Amino acid sequence: MAASLACSFFFDAEPLAEPGMPAQDACALCSKQLARDSDVFMYRGDTPFCSEDCRHHQMRLDARQAAKSAARRQKHFSSPTAPQRGHRESREVPVAS
Repeated sequence: MAASLACSFFFDAEPLAEPGMPAQDACALCSKQLARDSDVFMYRGDTPFCSEDCRHHQMRLDARQAAKSAARRQKHFSSPTAPQRGHRESREVPVAS
């Protein structure tokens, strides 16, 4: 009987938050408080959302941000002033005789 008391105590205990980790008691998008008896929708491992709509909205925002970043990288690497990766500029150097 002592073992069952220990198990129930273990699962009823509130987990301790790690230092520097944000509390997961509110939706990461709309900041709505998350009820203990309701579903929590997770994204990227540890980011909680109150609904599938909030989670999907965040996923769309992240996809747009990633597309913008990729476009900026592509523009940077394909600009005519920047040498392309793996290619060296060749210059003629006069040789003294």
